Amino acid sequence: MRKLIVTIAATAALAAAASTANAETFVRMISGPAGGSWYPLSAKVMEVMQRDVPGIRTSSGPGGGVGNVRNVGKGNSEFGWTFGFTAYNGFNGKGKFKKAHKDVRFFATLFPGILQTAVPAKSNIKSYGDLKNKNISPGKLAFSGNVTVEKLLQLYGVTYGQIKKNGGAIHRVGYKDSVALMKDGHIDAFVGLTTAPNASFIALDFSPGIRFLPVSATIADKFIAQNPGFFKTNIKAGTYKGVTADVPTISTATVLVTNKNLNNELVYKMTKAFWKAHAEIGKVNKSWSQVLLKTALLAAAVPVHPGAMKYYNEMGVKK
Repeated sequence: MRKLIVTIAATAALAAAASTANAETFVRMISGPAGGSWYPLSAKVMEVMQRDVPGIRTSSGPGGGVGNVRNVGKGNSEFGWTFGFTAYNGFNGKGKFKKAHKDVRFFATLFPGILQTAVPAKSNIKSYGDLKNKNISPGKLAFSGNVTVEKLLQLYGVTYGQIKKNGGAIHRVGYKDSVALMKDGHIDAFVGLTTAPNASFIALDFSPGIRFLPVSATIADKFIAQNPGFFKTNIKAGTYKGVTADVPTISTATVLVTNKNLNNELVYKMTKAFWKAHAEIGKVNKSWSQVLLKTALLAAAVPVHPGAMKYYNEMGVKK
């Protein structure tokens, strides 16, 4: 009887050990809308992580810059794509964030997110001020592009409320639906805070043909003064077929954030795998060529995760 009990106990112990050894950590990443640059890049990053980091299983799904910070902060996702200014606002409970998300941690600086507002090439819309009575698609509520263009429009004397009052409309849809609406003539402007070029704008550039609204230097200066983390840039000539000269606009940095409660050693291994697969990830989108290890901490406006910082210290990366 005693031998039987000992045998059962030993078997149970071995089973428990095997179960622990085989246990996997589920790591989720949320990115941007289908049709944007974040979505396919996120899928590739998670593919690399699952392959190269032992003991994890991954998933990648759609999202938006503002919502991603909220969800990472709440622990609903382990990683999220966003912008430097959005991460800062979320961590500190500013802007669109009603509460501070103090569990958000910085992982890496990626590439610029450029404000691009497309209008039909043949339209008479020349300025953001001309949108005061138009049908526009600034993205869903959780999109950082929506937050950005709403603030920018106010500097041109235009509010969402006025647009509606004047007979226009605000369409809360993602990139794919925005493309369809513009192709069908149902919207006058489509806004994205994303890489340039971007697949959705390329589709509209082909048909029906588009132009991009410029942000004046004076307005850009005011916007940047009110919103740290933005800077002046251009949609460069040749980026799209319809862009024959540089179009002045504003930009911010795309970043990855994570949750502070994710295991330090795991995040260290994921950071190492992330940067080792740089060239492979870059095959998904040419904007990845702007993602550099030496600038990985450039837009770190919230605390860096200790696991990521361990790797950056090893590689000599400075803020």
